[in-house]
Amino acid sequence: MAKSLLFPLFSLLLLNQAYSQSDYGFIFNGFKASASKLSLGGASLITPNGALRLTNTSHNLTGHAFYNTPFHFLNKNSHDSQHPTTASSFATTFVFAIVPRFAGGSGGHGFVFTVSPHKNLSDGGRANLFGLFNEVTMGNFSNHLFAVEFDTVQELVRYGDINDNHVGIDINTVRSNASKAASYYDNSCKSSHEVVLESGNPIQAWIEYDGAQKIVNVTISPASLPKPSKPLLSLAMDLSPIFKESMYVGFSAATEKLASSHYILGWSLKMGRTEADPLDLSKIPSPPRNGTPSPGLGRRGIGIGAASAMVTLALLLCGITISVYMLRRARLAEVLEDWELDFPHRFRYKDLYIATKGFKESQIVGKGGFGSVYKGVLPKTREEVAVKRISHTSKQGVKEFVAEIASLGKLRHRHLVHLQGWCKRKGDLLLVYDYMSNGSLDAFLFQENRNLDWGERFRILKEIAAGLLYLHEEWEQVVVHRDVKANNVLLDSNMNARLGDFGLAKLYEHGKNPSTTHVVGTVGYIAPELSLTGKATSSSDVFAFGAVLLEVACGRRPLDPNASSGKQMILQDWVAECHERGHILEAADPKLGNSYVKEEIELVLKLGLLCSHPEPQARPNMQQVTRYLSGFDPLPEVNASSLGFFVGSLDSKTDSHPSSYGVMSSGSLATGR
Repeated sequence: MAKSLLFPLFSLLLLNQAYSQSDYGFIFNGFKASASKLSLGGASLITPNGALRLTNTSHNLTGHAFYNTPFHFLNKNSHDSQHPTTASSFATTFVFAIVPRFAGGSGGHGFVFTVSPHKNLSDGGRANLFGLFNEVTMGNFSNHLFAVEFDTVQELVRYGDINDNHVGIDINTVRSNASKAASYYDNSCKSSHEVVLESGNPIQAWIEYDGAQKIVNVTISPASLPKPSKPLLSLAMDLSPIFKESMYVGFSAATEKLASSHYILGWSLKMGRTEADPLDLSKIPSPPRNGTPSPGLGRRGIGIGAASAMVTLALLLCGITISVYMLRRARLAEVLEDWELDFPHRFRYKDLYIATKGFKESQIVGKGGFGSVYKGVLPKTREEVAVKRISHTSKQGVKEFVAEIASLGKLRHRHLVHLQGWCKRKGDLLLVYDYMSNGSLDAFLFQENRNLDWGERFRILKEIAAGLLYLHEEWEQVVVHRDVKANNVLLDSNMNARLGDFGLAKLYEHGKNPSTTHVVGTVGYIAPELSLTGKATSSSDVFAFGAVLLEVACGRRPLDPNASSGKQMILQDWVAECHERGHILEAADPKLGNSYVKEEIELVLKLGLLCSHPEPQARPNMQQVTRYLSGFDPLPEVNASSLGFFVGSLDSKTDSHPSSYGVMSSGSLATGR
């Protein structure tokens, strides 16, 4: 009888162990005595001092480590027939260190914490795929994979990385559902501080999923500091469809041409709770120094006496190196403000400093009222970029800086300059763009050693128009550029035109009226109504584009105080006078000679007058402009005398005669940038 009762009691105990998931897990303060509890794959190993190393600094490696036993990540829900299972709460914390080959150098692609249905990731790809997937399997729902990435290389185009030092939450793909620059909030939760992931220093991470609230929180901070009260990342997501009943927890990393050593120094996990048991930081191993192996990994051999003799010298050199490194880090240190975490593509100041050779004078490729533009080469990818450094004394301050990030950072069009990222450090405001190797349109029009034939000019005008059409009508909001001019049209290596410099841009919803603001822009391109209303609209951009049309066709600036005898100081007036006399082609750029298509240059000159009309309602919109330039619609008859321009002879011109800038007093013009 007693034996007959033992079996059901034993079965009941097993059943209770399988389904009671409210409070179980593990804690490893180092892994020296825990190797048997881990499943190691690829290059991963336990170092003699008890650190878990996923990869070293060799190329083309993958390494992963999982807890040997799977956990039950789904709870049965008998009260909801539509959702019979729900994802269990869980929490984990671990201390890691990413050690590049050389101190202060650029390392590899980071690593991930992952919840996976498998602990064998032999098919995982290298580099930014972290050894989790390959290009074929990435993004498949059948992966059933949750990961938090600690990424140190930016792959913007392929994977949408915001920068080369970020934390992201990934579901079945390395294109993150949410990500932010690696940082932590201070006790006030009002300001944040950057955490350099590949510094080689121990960093602690907390990943917590609340199954009831269905929210994932990720927090990081230097291991020497307590857990911040505000998480870095919060993502509302139900993980029930992602998880299977049985899942493994672990870490994965990979290298390619770029490589770092990735170490996990301590790890704690708790199922059924939203807070993991704390690690005893006094017991976890220390990571090795940059470029040196873990203790005990080197081959023991002869020469110990000679090596000992070198210790003093090595320590001295190491001390000097560390001192220089710490001074350099302090000089390049960054403190993030709250708003900075909401904007993607943040570059580290250190990388931009290296890229521009310390913002060396010889790297300057352009200057303006805002400051200087430097040519740079990013240290990791070797990609050429243009870095716009806004000067401390510039009127274009934080407000305009944020506007440029908010607008251009989200825009994508082949004829707009792409904003790759940004950086703010103390008083330095930096914007990073694609590098336009052929400079500005302005330089090709007015520098003696450069020239464009008519075919190139006409194509460039159509490309600028296409970019403005996207801003005004094709994006989700109306973007008013407010500083359209030849100097802000940049040419790439294939001479394709891209409109840039969105520091003055204004956004408003389609169908809404723009707000009143102070007059900004560049003299010669400012629409006359702006001095009266202060409202920048798409029509005021059209006016400025009209000035560009005439500038490109005539080879003259919109306002020329030194105009030669027989020519008006104001370009619109000069073209209108030529048109009124029936000789509009006299206004064509003499550098073109007779090498142009008459119908095209007449179209551009007349359209320039129409776009520059003093009355905003008489100007075409950009959709009409693009149709005129493409020949889809005929240009309406342009009567110069009805445009309000001054078309009389130079001998009879007095201050009482109106012009296209007649409403712009000298005081109004002074507000131009």
